[in-house]
Amino acid sequence: MLYNAYEVQRSMLASVGAASKLTSEWLLSPVNPFAYVGTSPVIARALEVFAHAAAPRGKPAFGLDTTVIDGRTVAVREEIVLRKPFGQLKRFVREGVERNDPKLLIVAPMSGHFATLLRGTVERMLPGHDVYITDWRDAKMVPLSAGRFDFDDYIDYLIAFMGVVGPGAHLLAVCQPAVPAFAATALMNKAGDPSTPLTLTLMGGPIDTREAPTSVDDLATERPFAWFENNVIAVVPPTYPGSGRHVYPGFLQLSGFLSMNLASHMKSHWEMFKHLVAGDDTSADATKAFYDEYRSVADMTAEFYLQTIDVVFQKQLIARGEFRHRGVLVDAGDITRTALLAIEGERDDISGLGQTRVALKLARNLDETKKKYLMAEGVGHYGIFNGRRWRERIAPVVEDFIRANDPAHAAPAPKPPVPLIEMKAGAASPVAHA
Repeated sequence: MLYNAYEVQRSMLASVGAASKLTSEWLLSPVNPFAYVGTSPVIARALEVFAHAAAPRGKPAFGLDTTVIDGRTVAVREEIVLRKPFGQLKRFVREGVERNDPKLLIVAPMSGHFATLLRGTVERMLPGHDVYITDWRDAKMVPLSAGRFDFDDYIDYLIAFMGVVGPGAHLLAVCQPAVPAFAATALMNKAGDPSTPLTLTLMGGPIDTREAPTSVDDLATERPFAWFENNVIAVVPPTYPGSGRHVYPGFLQLSGFLSMNLASHMKSHWEMFKHLVAGDDTSADATKAFYDEYRSVADMTAEFYLQTIDVVFQKQLIARGEFRHRGVLVDAGDITRTALLAIEGERDDISGLGQTRVALKLARNLDETKKKYLMAEGVGHYGIFNGRRWRERIAPVVEDFIRANDPAHAAPAPKPPVPLIEMKAGAASPVAHA
């Protein structure tokens, strides 16, 4: 019933939003005499803001058609290297580039948003790396015949993806996937897998939520497990290929994101309205671009969401060394070949300070020379992997770490041109969550 009610509301808002857009365009048309009435532009811009907020959204495109290497503009195309039911391995092929740059698999979060949330991460790493990314599917688009997908399957997917990328590659996980990436790396080290990553970069991930718990951690622990089963799981309606699948809907996740920083989001829209009225379309478009991405959400399978709540947030099984994957104990002490870089934001309100750094301590048998920690001062959760501070302060550390632990690629990485386009939400950028 929850999902069906949402679909009815979404359809109604989409219709009203479309009508608002048409009315806004009519009020601003130079051939319309009412366009010159004092209040018409203000009403038109208000309707435009509403229409943008109400517009339905699907999966965004990466839109990374070029990159710059050694001062030369290079065409980029997307290639699907491996397709699986709940996600695919995507590679950003740099046309005509003969360089043997380090292979880097970026693990995008499966936490309500699409992989395009890491567009800025990919864009910054493209000039000096052969970049791959996990492109997770929207669970409502996956037929029931494809079976289940849970936390254990997520780990299996990462191991399979690393096998396709091949030996000598590097792994970078942003936020939620830091935990399964850490587990997969431990298992690959233990098994002597030839595709074990040379480095693993963990960025703002909840390795141990007992460290500096945030409001996100409190939400996941203050209620019993049964509450999540009974209150946030819905059934995909017949209008989608995944009809009948139990999911944690993206619209619920988005509602949670918005409510956490409601004042900031309201201020951003007010600023967007003022920019539109003043004719500052550039600033308004920047805010629109941010929310086009931010409001594009995907469903997660119920089993993955619930197992994550149980394993990561309520029991911290991997941090405690008690998690078993397919019957095999996941012990961070088995990590002896993969160098670890932990990155945290000083102002991260999603993964508190210390939650990611604890991975370095858990990898007790890894040589200290293969461990590195970065606390990015003044940076929030979203700024760890996107924006100016990511490009100028954090990415260079990641690049240097990768090459310092990759004998085949010891030369410095080429630097991208600056400034790149920064996605932000107007004058007051709201906090986004991976």
